[in-house]
This record gives sequence, structure tokens and C-alpha cells, in this order.
Amino acid sequence: MQGNLPPEAQEKIEELQDLQETAQQVAQQKQQAETQLQESKTALQTLDNVEGDTQMYREVGELLIETGYDEAYEDLEEKADSLEVRVETLQKQEDRVQEQFESLQEELQQMLQGGGGGPMGPGGPGAGGA
Repeated sequence: MQGNLPPEAQEKIEELQDLQETAQQVAQQKQQAETQLQESKTALQTLDNVEGDTQMYREVGELLIETGYDEAYEDLEEKADSLEVRVETLQKQEDRVQEQFESLQEELQQMLQGGGGGPMGPGGPGAGGA
């Protein structure tokens, strides 16, 4: 079916497919960042209920390293803050990709409906006679 399309339309379709892949990747990254953010917020809430002199450890690779309450809290706050920024950035990127996708999709539809190449089949432009 794509063989009957003009080269410009085929290029638009390929661009749409690329944008769709990009949108999926951005959505996946955003979901991962949101999950990490939620885990950090949960950990911060847990720390609120822990006494300051409680012995704590943090994970460093495969090891657990002893850490102090203040250091653990500050690290988690910084991580949560940076994750919030990341989620916002990914949301903006996701919105931009969606806008580009919709715009390109509209261009493609106009190109195909505008008689940009070949018969459109039933229901296409010119159907029903003049």
C-alpha cells in the first residue's frame, strides 16, 4: 500500500514512526523517574518517623555503608528534588513530541487528501462525482 504513496508521504510516515518510538522511550523514562521519585518520597516519609540516632546504612553498589541521619535525609531530599526536575523535563519533552506527532499527522492527512498522488479509493477525494 505504501508503494502507491508519493515519496513525500512516505517520508512523513517514516517521521511519524520515528516520533512514535521517541514518544515511547520518553514515556518509559518518565515512568521510571516517577517510580524512583515515589520511592524517594516514601523513604523520606519513613525517615520522618525515625529517631536521629538510629543506626542507618545506604546502598553503594553491592555494599551497605553506615551513614548518619542528617546525611541520609539530605541525600534523599537532593535525589527527590533532582527527580522532580527530571520528571518535569520529561513531561515537557513528551508534550513536545506529541505536538510534533499531531502536526506531522495533520500534514500527512492534508497531503493525502489534497490529491498529492494517485487514487485514494472509496471515500477519498473526488468520490461521489462533481
